[in-house]
Amino acid sequence: MGTLFLERNFSPLDILVKNFFQAEQEEFTTPTNRIINHPVDIYEDKTGLFFDIACTGLTKKQVKVDIEDDILRVSYTKKDKDEDKDHHVYHSGIAKRSFNLGWKIARRFDLTKIEGSMKDGLLKLFIPLTPESKPKTVSIK
Repeated sequence: MGTLFLERNFSPLDILVKNFFQAEQEEFTTPTNRIINHPVDIYEDKTGLFFDIACTGLTKKQVKVDIEDDILRVSYTKKDKDEDKDHHVYHSGIAKRSFNLGWKIARRFDLTKIEGSMKDGLLKLFIPLTPESKPKTVSIK
């Protein structure tokens, strides 16, 4: 796509709009989201906040869970292929992509009492509510 109509007095915005809609395709297609989202379920009940994070093919030693102030960060860094020289891989169907996930956790959850477990490739984290944030009944004087 080249710039069109430069000999006339068009603004750069006119040229940009003209070039944008003059596509080689006959139909206008919406852009696709190229970001690969890591499978995570986040839900809450009256006891606290739950995270279910898919970690297929990973061990609990490979996954790192960090807490800094009110930020919860879960990460895994994929090893280079050169590090595993003990065996030859014929086919690798399980995607072990690196990920670095982070969430800002509200103050009503107590990050100092976080609990975690990993079973069958699913990392489960539980963050309980702080005692101060539980519902209270106030009597009116």
